[in-house]
Amino acid sequence: MMEVQTAKKSRLSPLNQRRLNLFKANRRGYWSFWMFLVLFFVSLFAELLVNDRPIVGFYKGELIFPIFNEYDEAKFGGFLAITDFRDPFIQQEINANGWIVWPLIRYDYRSVNNAIPTPAPSKPAFLMSRKKACNAYPKGLDDPGCIIGNMNWLGTDDQGRDVIARIIYGFRISVLFGLTLTIASSAIGVVAGAVQGYFGGWTDLIFQRFLEVWTSIPTLYLLIILASVITPGFWILLTIMLIFSWTALVGVVRAEFLRGRNFEYVRAARALGLGDRKIIFKHLLPNAMVATLTFMPFITSGSITTLTSLDFLGFGLPPGSASLGELLKQGKVNLQAPWLGISGFVIIAFMLSLLVFIGEAVRDAFDPRKTFK
Repeated sequence: MMEVQTAKKSRLSPLNQRRLNLFKANRRGYWSFWMFLVLFFVSLFAELLVNDRPIVGFYKGELIFPIFNEYDEAKFGGFLAITDFRDPFIQQEINANGWIVWPLIRYDYRSVNNAIPTPAPSKPAFLMSRKKACNAYPKGLDDPGCIIGNMNWLGTDDQGRDVIARIIYGFRISVLFGLTLTIASSAIGVVAGAVQGYFGGWTDLIFQRFLEVWTSIPTLYLLIILASVITPGFWILLTIMLIFSWTALVGVVRAEFLRGRNFEYVRAARALGLGDRKIIFKHLLPNAMVATLTFMPFITSGSITTLTSLDFLGFGLPPGSASLGELLKQGKVNLQAPWLGISGFVIIAFMLSLLVFIGEAVRDAFDPRKTFK
């Protein structure tokens, strides 16, 4: 029985077990990792929590899924091509002949609240009395539309869109952009650095001169020029940023390969007839990945900051997209609505702080000089 338990506990090598224990020992980074993971996981299912369409409903004996399908309004006694489920008439019709289940927040990042009590941008709901917040509805406090799900708890932007909805969707697209750019740029940078460091000589010299020229190209100016020609989208921005951001890890990986290519085990592998590709990816790359993994959380935070900056300057995602940078820009333009700038700043600062803390914990985990306190 003891042997089985020991085998289960020793699935990781002693080195990896030590790294895991060091990561857990950094309590700030460890809990930041779990907080970031939970927030990101929840944001992946934002449509189920924040949406202007019901999740599921039952109408006249038929099960409907408005969150996935478009329905003609004629089905519910209307005349429009697409059903607006926030329309009180539609809601009364469905409730009279069935039921519907709404998300927690009844707004999409694109939906406009036409019943706000003050001109947009309107104050957060917690700064107003419920009576004032319901004044815009026909029946005031007794109106069925004046419910918690319809309240703008962090207010609206200058177009009447819910701030919480835009934050949640903006958080998701920022993290997805940062993670995708980090993984893609790291993969290219690791391969380039490995080739450069392993072969050395003229290969290393030519690559170094190329990198000097490539990194001197002003990325922001190039993005401004391209934004005037084409409408930048998620994948276009990602591709452009990838073209220039893959150089981040080249120097680190190159140094590891230059150091390790003359080790005895590498010479022994060459003597046994192993090809360069197997030596690079099987023997040298695992050692170089230590430095790579240490830098990745910081690269992710840098990628998110870049996207936020581009959106703030107006050269990022298309207008109307859920964007944290665009929320900061609205806060700058609408100084009379401080909740816009404060909301954007708090979520961005919190997100980047979590990533920095995670990066510090990963750095400690891979530091051979680090000891348990």
